[in-house]
Amino acid sequence: MSESVQTHAVPQIKIPATYMRGGTSKGVFFKLSDLPEAAQQPGVARDQLLLRVIGSPDPYEKQIDGMGGATSSTSKTVILSKSESAEHDVDYLFGQVSIDKPFVDWSGNCGNLSAAVGPFAITNGLVDPERIPTNGVVEVRIWQVNIQKTIVSRVPIVNGEVQETGDFELDGVTFPAAEIPVAFMDPADGEGDIFPTGNLIDDLEVPGVGMLKATLINAGIPTVFINAADIGYTGAELQGAINGDSKALAMFETIRAHGAVHMGLISDVSEAANRQHTPKVAFVGPPADYVSSSGKNVQAADIDLLVRALSMGKLHHAMMGTAAVAIAAAAAIEGTLVNLAAGGGKRNEVTFGHPSGSLRVGAEASLIDGRWQIEQAVMSRSARVLMEGFVRIPGDSF
Repeated sequence: MSESVQTHAVPQIKIPATYMRGGTSKGVFFKLSDLPEAAQQPGVARDQLLLRVIGSPDPYEKQIDGMGGATSSTSKTVILSKSESAEHDVDYLFGQVSIDKPFVDWSGNCGNLSAAVGPFAITNGLVDPERIPTNGVVEVRIWQVNIQKTIVSRVPIVNGEVQETGDFELDGVTFPAAEIPVAFMDPADGEGDIFPTGNLIDDLEVPGVGMLKATLINAGIPTVFINAADIGYTGAELQGAINGDSKALAMFETIRAHGAVHMGLISDVSEAANRQHTPKVAFVGPPADYVSSSGKNVQAADIDLLVRALSMGKLHHAMMGTAAVAIAAAAAIEGTLVNLAAGGGKRNEVTFGHPSGSLRVGAEASLIDGRWQIEQAVMSRSARVLMEGFVRIPGDSF
């Protein structure tokens, strides 16, 4: 065995970080002030740092050399800072890290990790100590920087510290934990109409697929909803039925790209490849019995509709939190595909079936001056610190 000379000997640097689960996602959380100075501002240095932390781009799509878990639910980063606004406690910036490509998508929020923002902010001194009771609940007022919206998280406190353990069960998460209700205030994405085309249902022409009925909505996250039956599905599919089918994945990406153009998010379908996080594409169907990915029997009588959604090109193992907001908003407005799949009529709350089980979400919709508005969408999640300390990356990574 011959000896080789090591010529690349750049020391690693360490950065304070916390690895957290929020809802059915996991991510690496940073305080803005803990990042190296070059990464404290948006730009190439920040993106390169986060890519290296997560272990991307990885042509093997495993993220072995980083903190990512090689799924859209686990290739996530969060940067938090004390808010300069008197109306908010913390500013929350979310970065969805591509697994196999060298980019970080800043175009949307992560609804699941939103549940972990409050606990992190409290523990790391970003919330005024005077607002934290010895025992009780503290409302953490979060400014979601990506979409410029307010989120209110109700975090339980026991003996002056965040309560993480409890008996709240969330389908898609193995162990119970403390419940954290999260309210997404005025969740329409951006300042435009909740329906960017002005229609509850659009005709979306997709080459190679045909003309599809679609509800295009900006709430929580821009989402393209289509009927499962129109593309040969029922809405009860699990990940294996979709993620192992390259033709199906290509079809969904084509639908997503054309939906993005229709929504005005991009000007040409070719731009969709560099905007993987938004919009989402989801398909809906009427309630039906099925067996979830954990083996749990989900009964049609216990749900209002079926929803399956794709994230970063793959069927999600449960449901993205932001997509759940979109589901709640669309279900609350009579005449959308989501509302019709749930049976139609006025609905302030729905329970939908997803691959891991079911989830109840609620929203209040009102028609004001001819435009639909959602005051807030609410769901319950849980969050827990998995590990805290430092992440290390080579010093020349950014």
